[in-house]
Amino acid sequence: MVGAADVIGPRVPSAGFDVVTGAFGYSGAAIAVRLLGAGRPVRTLTNHPERAPSGSPVEAAPLDFRSATGLVASLRGADTLYNTYWVRFARGPVNHELAVANSVALFRAAADAGVRRIVHVSITHPDPGSPLPYFSGKARVEAALAECGVSHAIVRPSVLFGGDGVLINNIAWLLRRAPVFAVGDGGGYRLRGIHVDDLAQLCTKLAGTTGNQTVDAVGPDRPTFAHLVRHIKVAVGSRALIVNVPGAALLTLSGALGFALRDTLLTRDEYRAMAAGLADTDGEATGTTSMAAWIEQNADTLGRTYAHEVRRHFR
Repeated sequence: MVGAADVIGPRVPSAGFDVVTGAFGYSGAAIAVRLLGAGRPVRTLTNHPERAPSGSPVEAAPLDFRSATGLVASLRGADTLYNTYWVRFARGPVNHELAVANSVALFRAAADAGVRRIVHVSITHPDPGSPLPYFSGKARVEAALAECGVSHAIVRPSVLFGGDGVLINNIAWLLRRAPVFAVGDGGGYRLRGIHVDDLAQLCTKLAGTTGNQTVDAVGPDRPTFAHLVRHIKVAVGSRALIVNVPGAALLTLSGALGFALRDTLLTRDEYRAMAAGLADTDGEATGTTSMAAWIEQNADTLGRTYAHEVRRHFR
C-alpha cells in the first residue's frame, strides 16, 4: 500500500468521458462535481435514474447488474470508472453477498468495454477472514478488481463527513433532541474520518496516475468516539447528558430508536467494527480537512434535520 506522498505519480492524458456509479448519491456526487469542474463529461450508472436533477450535465444510465451487455454498452468509450457502489447493511434480498457478485459483474463489464482505469472506493482494513460480512465482502471485491486485468487504484476510507453525510449529522440531531446520549463501552475507539470532497480529490488524482495502487483515505483527525460526541455536543449547544452503557445495551437502544424512525441507525456489525478499531488507521493523512474544525464551522446547520438512510437507498 502506498502513502500520501506516493499518490501523485505520472499523469496520464485522458480522452472521452468518465463513469461514476451513484453520481446522484453521496461520495459519487462529490466525485462527479469535481470531474465536471475540470471539464470532464460524466455519465453515471445509478439505481435511481429518476433522481437526476432537471437539466443535470450528468448523463444517467441504469446500474442493471442483470444485463452484462447493458453494462458494457454504458461503459464503452469511458476513460475511468469511479466505483462507489456498495451496500451499508443487508435489507430484504439486498445483502453483502449480492454486492460482491454485482461488483464482480461491474468490473468484468469494464474490462470488456475497454475502460482504461478503475478507481474503487473500498474500506479501511478489508479482510477476507473477517467475521463481518462488510469487511470480508470488501476484501473479496478488491481481489476481484485485481483479477479483472484493468489498471486500478483502491481508496480505503473509514468514515466520511461533509455535505449531506449521515453519521455526524445524526449524532447532532440526537444531541439536539434527546435528554440523554448513550456511548457504548466508554467510546474509547477512534475514528479517522475524511471529508467527502477530500475523498473526491484523492480519487481524481489517482485516476490520472499509472500502476495499481491502494491508499488509505483518511483525514488529519483521530478522535475517540466519546471525544467526537462531546465535541459535537458543545458545537451545537446541546444539554444532553452523555452516558456510558454496555455495547449490547447501546444496540438495543439504537434498534428501538431505529424502529421508531423506520430507519437503521447502527447495526451490530458496525458497532463491532468500530469498537475493534477498524475505523482508525495509523498512516499519513491523505485528506486535509479537519473534522473538528468542520463541525465547528457547520454547527448552526448540523442536526437540524434527520438524514434517513433507508429512505435514501431503499425507497
